[in-house]
Amino acid sequence: MDDFIARLDIKDSNFKARLSALLKRDDLVSASVESSVREIVAQVRKDGDTALLRYTNELDRRQIDSSVHLEQLDFRSVLGSISPAIKSDLKMAATRIEEYHKRQTLDSWQYQDTSGNLIGQLVTPLERVGIYVPGGRAAYPSSVLMNTIPAKVAGVEEIIMVSPAPDECVDETVLAAAAIAGVDKVFSIGGAQAIAALAYGTETIPRVDKIVGPGNSYVARAKSQVFGDVGIDMVAGPSEILILCDGETEPDWIAMDLFSQAEHDEFAQAILVSPDRRFLDLVAGRIKVLLKDMPRREIILESLKRNGALIGVDSMNEAIDIANRIAPEHLELSVAEPRRFLSKIRHAGSIFLGRLTPEAFGDYCAGPNHVLPTSGSARFSSPLGVYDFQKRTSVIECSEEGASHLGRLSESLAKAEGLEAHARSAAYRSRKS
Repeated sequence: MDDFIARLDIKDSNFKARLSALLKRDDLVSASVESSVREIVAQVRKDGDTALLRYTNELDRRQIDSSVHLEQLDFRSVLGSISPAIKSDLKMAATRIEEYHKRQTLDSWQYQDTSGNLIGQLVTPLERVGIYVPGGRAAYPSSVLMNTIPAKVAGVEEIIMVSPAPDECVDETVLAAAAIAGVDKVFSIGGAQAIAALAYGTETIPRVDKIVGPGNSYVARAKSQVFGDVGIDMVAGPSEILILCDGETEPDWIAMDLFSQAEHDEFAQAILVSPDRRFLDLVAGRIKVLLKDMPRREIILESLKRNGALIGVDSMNEAIDIANRIAPEHLELSVAEPRRFLSKIRHAGSIFLGRLTPEAFGDYCAGPNHVLPTSGSARFSSPLGVYDFQKRTSVIECSEEGASHLGRLSESLAKAEGLEAHARSAAYRSRKS
C-alpha cells in the first residue's frame, strides 16, 4: 500500500521536513498558461465579442456567431424536462443553503457621539455579479447554488452566469440549478475569455462588479489578472481534505471520504491523521480494495500518489496541532465527542463534526457554503458568504459642536503629518462653527 500513498509518523526524525514537503504545493500555473491567459484577456478587452467568439469557437470546438446568450426562457424551460426527483432535490438543497445564508446578512447602523455627530455604516448589495460554473469534465449544479444563493440573499440586483459548452454540450442540471437559484442571465461561454468578458464587458456580456466561482488553471489565472478592475472571491487551489480520526470509525467510511476529494483531480490532497497506527494500516488496506470499483480510479490513484498521506501521531492533541499547521479546506473530526476539540481548531475552511458527518454533505446540501479557502489560506480567509456580496460604506454627519471639536483635532493631526490642505480644510469648519 505504501506504493499508493505516503506514510508519515511523528516519531520519525525527518517528520517535520516530510510534512513540509507534503504541504508544499508547487505553482500549478506554467509560464505558458500565464502568457496565454494574458493574451486572451487583452484581446477580449480590446475586441469584445469578436475575440470572445473566436476563442470560444477555437477552444470549445463550437461554431457560433452571436448566439452565446441562453435567453432566460431557454434555461428556465429545462425545469420541465429534467427528472422530477433531481428537481426536487435541487430545490431542497437550495432551501437549506438559503436558510443558512439568511443568518449572515449585515444591517446598516448609526449612532450619535457625545458631540452630536452622526456616525454610521451603510450596508448595500453589489449591483451585478458574475458566476463562473465549470463545464466539460463534469457538471456542477451544486456550484450554481452555492455561488448564486448568497448573492440573492444579499440583494444583488443582477446575477450573470457563464459556463462553457464544449462541443455544444450544456448540462441540463446546471441550467436547472440556475433557474432554481435565481440566476438572471446565462451565457454558454467559459475559460479565461469568459472571465475577461465579465470583467470588462463586451457588446453582449455586461460588465460585472465581482466574479465568483471555481475553474481550471486558466480561469484561476484570469481571475488573478483582472482583480482590481473587478472584485473576485478568491484564487482557489486544488481541493483538500484532512481527516482526524481516533481509530473507531469504519475504515471503509474514512477511505471513501479520502476518495471524495481525491476524485476531483490529480492535484487534490487527501490526508488522514490518527493516533491509532493499526487503524492507519486498516484504512490503507481498504483503500487498495475499494479503489478497484471507483469510476474515477485513475484520478484518485494519481491524487493519492502525488499528495496523499496517512500520518501516525501519539495523541489527538498532536493531531490537532497538525491540523492547525495545515489549515485545510475541509476538516473532518471523526472522533468521539468531536465538540470537545472544536475550540482547539484555529484554522480550517469548514469543519465536519463526528463520524456521521462526511465532507460530501457540505458539498451539496448541509447549508454552509462549499466555496472555501485552500492552500493554507484558511489562516486568514473565510468561506464564501452573503458578506462577500455586500459593501460597507462609512457615514459621517457633523453637528456644529462636532465640527468644532473634530476640526481642531483634525487640524492638529494634519499639521503633524505635514498636510497643509487637510489642516486648512478642517480649520474652516472648526472656525465656522
